[in-house]
Amino acid sequence: MPSQDPQPGRQPVSAPAVLTGVWFIGARGSVATTATAGCAAVAAGLHPAAGMVTETPPFAESGLPTLTSLVFGGHDTVGCPLPKRAEALATGGVLPHGLPSAVRSELAAADAEIRPGGPLPGDTRSDEELINAFAADLADFGHRNHLARTVVINVASTEPVPAPGEQRLPVSSLYAAAALRAGCPYINFTPSTGLRTPALQDAVAGCGLPHAGRDGKTGQTLLRSVLAPMFVQRALPVRAWSGTNLLGGGDGAALADPGAAAAKNAGKERVLADTLGTAPEGQVHIDDVPVLGDWKTAWDHIAFDGFLGARMVLQTTWQGCDSALAAPLVLDLARLVARAHEKGLTGPLPQLGFYFKDPDGGPAALFEQYMALLAFAETLRGEK
Repeated sequence: MPSQDPQPGRQPVSAPAVLTGVWFIGARGSVATTATAGCAAVAAGLHPAAGMVTETPPFAESGLPTLTSLVFGGHDTVGCPLPKRAEALATGGVLPHGLPSAVRSELAAADAEIRPGGPLPGDTRSDEELINAFAADLADFGHRNHLARTVVINVASTEPVPAPGEQRLPVSSLYAAAALRAGCPYINFTPSTGLRTPALQDAVAGCGLPHAGRDGKTGQTLLRSVLAPMFVQRALPVRAWSGTNLLGGGDGAALADPGAAAAKNAGKERVLADTLGTAPEGQVHIDDVPVLGDWKTAWDHIAFDGFLGARMVLQTTWQGCDSALAAPLVLDLARLVARAHEKGLTGPLPQLGFYFKDPDGGPAALFEQYMALLAFAETLRGEK
């Protein structure tokens, strides 16, 4: 017979929801704003989850945090509120018309959790003081929102490679160190240094946290990771592979710096070298075209040899919006790394190389990376 409620008339009390924090470095930038707005839109059923691999059937039973359980916050050095930033993205065609109004409350809630980043000009704090301040922000975020865990994701503008002999940590490494100090898993979606500095080697080795990166693979390099294996598998020698990127917005301005562009291009070239076995002739050029805003055109010219030395050429053109390409990947990574942390996994996650130009180990070709990701989904299934 059915059990009796010891207190007739009392409504059953449901267990409190398990909440997961997503802390963006660059929280008011285009990628973070698109991800925050997009998460709210998909969770509310306003738009499909196009581009989110974690919303496909192989991940249905992997125990990933739901989109409705994600709580957003972050660091940034600019003051434009997220609702206003989203309106600007809608005007530029990045977000659908009317979406900023539909998810205004979610954007405002996330904006209230954004804290000042740094160091800004005139900031006299030492690296240690900055790390402690950033880590305190993370701890406060988790405590106030009753979060089970917080995943830190760097989506800020690309910084130049540190100069030889530089005494201070790169800014991206300050945030990465703060994540480790606060006990937060870390993802570097940018080409910036992040955890990959000798100064953090011991901290990374002893942190007991999962981490992944670096440099998200969204457009041109995504095509390269698909096409390069084709040439290898068909025994077609690649003689040269050149590319050009035309883009505007914050990324275009940041990559106008030769040092930042060099950091960005290193990942693009690494995919070819790892897959082809050698780096072909040719370079990637990045041109800042402010009128393009958040949109980008990427063109590749591939010269290769066919049977009996026949000279052939393949050209590709990729036109898209980096923010819209990156946002679903960022949400995927937040959920996957959060679940990895819940399962007690530690150290680098090469299984997530599917998402990166410069992953922490694993295969270089996209298909093999995807198979490794599906195997990782199996690992994440079941209870902790």
